[in-house]
Amino acid sequence: MIKTNLIIIFTLFAVVNVQAQLRVWNMKNLDEAKTKKTTGVSTIIKEADKKLKQALVSVVDKEMTPSSGDKHDYMSMGRYWWPDPTKIDGLPYIRKDGQSNPEIEKLDRYPLSNFAQSIETLSLAFYLTLDEKYAQKAVRNLRIWFINDATKMNPNMNYGQTIPGVRNGLGRGEGILDTYSFFEMLDAIEILKKSKAFSTQDQIAIEDWFKTYVSWLQSAPVAAEEQQAKNNHGTAFDVQLTRYALFIGDYELAKSIINQFAENRLFTQIEPDGSQPLELVRTTALGYSTFNLTHFLDMAQMSKSLNIDLLHQKSKDGRSILKAIDFLVQYVNQPQAIFPYQQIKDWEGVQEKLRWQLYRVDRMLDKAIYSSYYPQRFTNSTKELILY
Repeated sequence: MIKTNLIIIFTLFAVVNVQAQLRVWNMKNLDEAKTKKTTGVSTIIKEADKKLKQALVSVVDKEMTPSSGDKHDYMSMGRYWWPDPTKIDGLPYIRKDGQSNPEIEKLDRYPLSNFAQSIETLSLAFYLTLDEKYAQKAVRNLRIWFINDATKMNPNMNYGQTIPGVRNGLGRGEGILDTYSFFEMLDAIEILKKSKAFSTQDQIAIEDWFKTYVSWLQSAPVAAEEQQAKNNHGTAFDVQLTRYALFIGDYELAKSIINQFAENRLFTQIEPDGSQPLELVRTTALGYSTFNLTHFLDMAQMSKSLNIDLLHQKSKDGRSILKAIDFLVQYVNQPQAIFPYQQIKDWEGVQEKLRWQLYRVDRMLDKAIYSSYYPQRFTNSTKELILY
């Protein structure tokens, strides 16, 4: 009995004393912003003050119920799927690439995203001010989503990105992309370790949730569909599984995925000229090329935290992340008319996202290689300048 108690005490002590392990955010930048009290800090605090007053919508609050009969199961609908106008009941839905169906707002996709954003913003506000009220709200939201029996999400995505009239309500592998919102949120949880509000029991419960989710990602048929995807979905699958493995301390799994990432994802999706053919065939080609690049850089960022240089890995015929960037750079700050592929919407919005990735690469390389593409385009009030 004494031996058992000692093991429990040691385990809890070890968890409590684990240092924050940030994989994406830049702690040095955070500390500098905190010291200088930049306008970016003020922006974060203002956002956090709004979050303090907002009630969290959980998975059990949705009007519809998945075919499992359990509202705790996350459910979303494929973004680009619409009722078939040739059918009386509209079923099965048909695909209109690049055109978002507003029906997706009725399910769990936006509540999940809002939840993750609330944790990020509140945790940052806590770190920058040391005011426990922000941490307390973040912890309450975490308990609602991951811990409380009445409201928590089941750790699976069996009903993600469903298509009405297809597969009897079962989701698709693409639905796993919805939990990408957890990617940066886990850095926010690491920051909460410094708070009195975040208990050892909270940390253990959340890690257990992600251990179960990692197991599901490695074994469920729906997850296998996403893992086998050849485009941005496959990339995002590897990035997510790596991040969750690092969070639960499974470094062997994380390093295994990272060490195979160049061969499995980069060299199969990036051509020698840097183009990404599977993204360029989309109706929002620049958007999806930038989207996939963001996933590449997310993995490179995590790899860097493990002293693995993914950014410079290159195939014999020149395929690499940097080559993919060079292909896209030619369209930065240019009129859409010069882009030889489809981009049916949001040209300027995608340009901004791409400029952010160029800024991020410069930070990762510690060189201003792409600075001519984003000079004076960002202000100190922008949260991203603090985080990366």
